[in-house]
Amino acid sequence: MSILGITLTLGVVAALANIFGGLIVTARPWSRTFLAYFIALGSGFMLATAILEMVPQSLQLAPNMAPVLILLGYFIVHFFEHSWPAHFHFGEETHHEAFLDPSVVYPALGGLLVHTFFEGVAIASGFLISDWLGWMVFGTAIVHNIPEGFTVASIMVAARKKRHAGTWAAAALGGSRILGILVMVSIRQFVEFGLPLAAGVTIYVAASDLIPEVNKMAGMKIPITVGLGVVMVLVLRMLFT
Repeated sequence: MSILGITLTLGVVAALANIFGGLIVTARPWSRTFLAYFIALGSGFMLATAILEMVPQSLQLAPNMAPVLILLGYFIVHFFEHSWPAHFHFGEETHHEAFLDPSVVYPALGGLLVHTFFEGVAIASGFLISDWLGWMVFGTAIVHNIPEGFTVASIMVAARKKRHAGTWAAAALGGSRILGILVMVSIRQFVEFGLPLAAGVTIYVAASDLIPEVNKMAGMKIPITVGLGVVMVLVLRMLFT
């Protein structure tokens, strides 16, 4: 299968995970404890993949520009997710009162759309470098796509009071990711810029979005679960590289 074919297929799979997360929120209450452990495992996997795989590859591709682009990717998502809209949580949003005003909701949705766009860039960039990197980057996406669907669906339902609004918002995240894939594949000659930008985005989502959320739970189980996500990446590296 061509790079375009495989990345689009995986983009659709990731989009379905977003929609599944949105449907769960709109259908029934979800166990926050289970969700926290799921996010914790995924955040460790994401952080380890970004630092051990994406950053070194970026430095090989663009030794001088990669550090700047990684930092830029980090702050792009920081601005759109937390400086422009009100703060929101990965997982079902608990501060519904903060999202009753559509003027707050749509910037929040915009921030997530920016994030998923660069996630698509990351998946395509990974496969343009190697199948191994592509699958690892896809792994970082899929482990938090369901909580991501929870997030956008819960804030949309809170604001619009219509359950289908949450499902359509989750689907929009999938569309944004597919757009990122198409853009990166179409300008594949600039992969040395796309990969470090995506690495910065991945570091931000793991270290500034996901880990702080799960660290709100007391006890050692959460940090151990984050560590297990890191160990998963180390084991995969030992087995397949």
